[in-house]
Amino acid sequence: MEAPRLTGTLDQVRWIGWAQRKAAEDWVRARELSFEQGFALGYLAQNPGAIQRDIAQMTRTSAASVSSLLQGLERRGLVERRTKGGNERSKRVYATPAGIELISGFDAAMAAVDETILAPLDQAERTTLHALLAKITAELPQPTRS
Repeated sequence: MEAPRLTGTLDQVRWIGWAQRKAAEDWVRARELSFEQGFALGYLAQNPGAIQRDIAQMTRTSAASVSSLLQGLERRGLVERRTKGGNERSKRVYATPAGIELISGFDAAMAAVDETILAPLDQAERTTLHALLAKITAELPQPTRS
């Protein structure tokens, strides 16, 4: 398959984003997780005790999708849902030690991918690229959680 022609600046930026996402998906799949499961597990590792609604907002999916996603992670012993004060409607979700261990190393792996992507640039070029991208993103609407 021939690589696409990257004629526009933003085509090239999208290609970089694709390379990052592909590397993340490959890393997560090697652990027999879907991208969404890996993303949710990482979120729970950083936000213990989140409620399902928070996970749905973060993953931009429905509550039903999150419930199914969490059931799969629960079956593998990677997350657990706990009720608060005996109230079944108020469940908090936690990554288990096994879940945290499974995804440990993700940040380091992605930092290595970033380094590979930026390898053709010297430090001055990296600084310039960063400054230019910061200038562009400062003018864009900020992402929201909802």
